[in-house]
Amino acid sequence: MNKRKRIIKLIGIIILIVILIIIFKNSANLINKNVDTFIVNEGTLSYEEQVEGYIIREESVLKGDNYSNGLDQIIVDGERVSKGESVFRYYSNNEDEIVKQIEELDKQIDEALENSEKPLPSADIDNLEIQIEKLLDDIQNENEIQAIEEYEKKLDSYIIKKAEIAGENSPAGSYIKTLIAQRNELNNQLTSNSEIIYAPLAGVVSYRVDGLEDVLKYDDFSYLSTELLNSFELNVGSSIPESNEVGKVVNNFKCYIACSINTENAEVAEVGDEVTLRLSDSSEIKSQIVYIKEEEKGRIIVFEIDKKIEELLEYRKISLEIVWWQYSGLKVSNKALIEEDGFTYVKRQKAGNEEKILVKVLRQNDTYSIVGNYTEEELEELGYSLSEIQEMTTIKLYDQILVNNVT
Repeated sequence: MNKRKRIIKLIGIIILIVILIIIFKNSANLINKNVDTFIVNEGTLSYEEQVEGYIIREESVLKGDNYSNGLDQIIVDGERVSKGESVFRYYSNNEDEIVKQIEELDKQIDEALENSEKPLPSADIDNLEIQIEKLLDDIQNENEIQAIEEYEKKLDSYIIKKAEIAGENSPAGSYIKTLIAQRNELNNQLTSNSEIIYAPLAGVVSYRVDGLEDVLKYDDFSYLSTELLNSFELNVGSSIPESNEVGKVVNNFKCYIACSINTENAEVAEVGDEVTLRLSDSSEIKSQIVYIKEEEKGRIIVFEIDKKIEELLEYRKISLEIVWWQYSGLKVSNKALIEEDGFTYVKRQKAGNEEKILVKVLRQNDTYSIVGNYTEEELEELGYSLSEIQEMTTIKLYDQILVNNVT
């Protein structure tokens, strides 16, 4: 009977051991499901904020007396101009009539040349005809308006020169000379009656004038306020339409972007800070803060840039990202960080063992951190002894650290 009790007791112990093994195994599996590993790699973190910015430029508006006649672009939109160079001209009051008369004279000159019986001198004429043919080919293959206009001016001069030579050597010479003289007179009238506008400074020409050139001053930003910027009621990214009455010359070396910002990063920003601005086309520009104005809610911050000036001529209000900081180093998941007594640690898994490593968090966003190791001097200042410091392990590239996924 005692033997039977012992057997039953032994079976009970075995069953209990089996149950404990199953429970332990399930617990281990549950723990493993909530713990993962993260390989330490080099990485870069940044912190960006989306804002709206108003572009402020050094820009000189050009407007003449005959603006109502419309203008003819000598320098096209977006091209550079030197100080004193002609930018555009206003059409004269009777320009259409004069142009029609010149076109009619050109037809008469062509007809006179075709009806000329005496052969034209070959050397000069042949050379001019070659140049005329080349210019015609160039015009057909050119897309730039300014270049086409230059080609057409050269073409006119070659044709007139050809006509002048023909006039000297044909029976209809006196008639052709008369036609050419009339044409030159009309051309002189066209030029003398036109009001030509010259550049007061070197820069980039633009015909996109929105009336804010004299409002948004570049030499003193104290007038700026959120209320003023909002009063313009501008749409983000809208193109400024080209004017047919006025133009302007813009400083193409630098411009400014004014933003009204109410964020933590803006609160700690200082004049002289360098940040990166990311435009809507994903291009990045190095920038410096040159002005800050405190407001009841937030701040007005003005950034200076010296790139992408000409690309921004089309706009007054844009959307952009301010990259307040970028930092590179050993990148780890925030879920791997362990906070204890005011210090930060990670657990490294190596050869089946775990070891806790003290780390210094250099930069952090919502998901990741850039971490590093404390120097020996820093550890001494934190109160560690020399023997403790010598026994410490450090975090390294490609370490396998534990990440707790429990939420």
